[in-house]
Amino acid sequence: MNVETDAHRNGTVPDIRVGVGGEPVTGPEDTPVAAIVHACHSASIDQGLAALAIPGLDRATLEPVLQYCASLKCVEDNVTCRGCKRRTEAQGIETLDQFILSKKEVIVGDGRVRLRGEGTETVTTPCLETLAKQWSGENYWFWARRVIRKLRHGLRRAHMRGEPVAGEGETPSIILMEPQLADNIGMVARACANFGLDDLRLINPRDGWPNEKARIAASGANYIIDDARAFDTLEDSMADLNWVGATTARQRDLRKPVLTPEQAIVEMRKRIGRGERCGVLFGRERNGLETSEVAVADAFIMIPVNSRFASLNLAQAVLLTGYEWMRSDAGRSLGRVTTYEKPLTEGLYMGRDRPATKEELLGLFEHLERELETNGFFNPAHRRSVVSQNLRTLLTRLNATEQEVRTLRGIVATLSQGKGKARKGGL
Repeated sequence: MNVETDAHRNGTVPDIRVGVGGEPVTGPEDTPVAAIVHACHSASIDQGLAALAIPGLDRATLEPVLQYCASLKCVEDNVTCRGCKRRTEAQGIETLDQFILSKKEVIVGDGRVRLRGEGTETVTTPCLETLAKQWSGENYWFWARRVIRKLRHGLRRAHMRGEPVAGEGETPSIILMEPQLADNIGMVARACANFGLDDLRLINPRDGWPNEKARIAASGANYIIDDARAFDTLEDSMADLNWVGATTARQRDLRKPVLTPEQAIVEMRKRIGRGERCGVLFGRERNGLETSEVAVADAFIMIPVNSRFASLNLAQAVLLTGYEWMRSDAGRSLGRVTTYEKPLTEGLYMGRDRPATKEELLGLFEHLERELETNGFFNPAHRRSVVSQNLRTLLTRLNATEQEVRTLRGIVATLSQGKGKARKGGL
């Protein structure tokens, strides 16, 4: 990936040097290379550059900085970035226990939980679950390669726009309560597009909105991402809805209807048919919905799962709900529909064939029975009618096409007369 750029040739490559703490930095304020990679990876490149506001750093001069990280030049320079997995590896930290011990203090959430170690650095984490997942650091060099690809070629599938399959209010709104990861929002958007759920609403997304990482994870469901709306509160997100179902895996001591996704979809289709607007509320990735949030919903939606392992990935939960919505649509098609692929429904796929007519089937029966008679199959003779009935029942049960009947007649003729040089009576 070490490709010379215009910035290289023009001599405008940003100076990368070793900063405080032994990490590579650039710019007049010693901005860490990792901070530049993170900013351009978590948002669009233009948004990242605007947020960084480093004099002289723009699209023309960005790639050399990314190349430094992507090609692991830091290994040659014997430096590492804070938050990069290479730093924990270089420090010989192999477990979460060792990581905590290497810090002066790990502050969790609002500070009421603190983990003390033997080091000199203080770090913060939103929760212990996040710490357990992210303590070893991020693969910044991999992120840098992805940003280089965006810089050179733009976003994959960015040209794929799509459009809603129904009018406003004709499908349930999908509401995500404080989603933590932009990638999960993107995967939810993809599930929504798969099953024709066009209205995505986000309540206070942790990483902000809009978010470029969500667009990447949406894998082409761009219109869902573009139309998604962010709200500050749960009340704002459902203000225009008449009925809301809250998904939960935990039992709540609230007197509300408990519905499966299938039953919830029946209820929503009935209400939407009357002109009402409906929505489905999904909880946070880490701990779902609070009871106070479930209390404002009209019903629980609970998915049949293994009772000993009931937690679902956010996108999986949305996908199951979306599947039930699409399954109950009388006008649905199985699989995709293109210029060359027509809508499909359940049952035997016939393609361009047609079922055989009774006249064609009777012709097959008579042909087969005539040849069997000629070759002495019906023995004893008085069993002929019973055997013929059984053969006709068997062949009728095939539901053969016109082409299959012609093929079977060709087989019967070949077995009885031979074909070509093998034809009986031939030379």
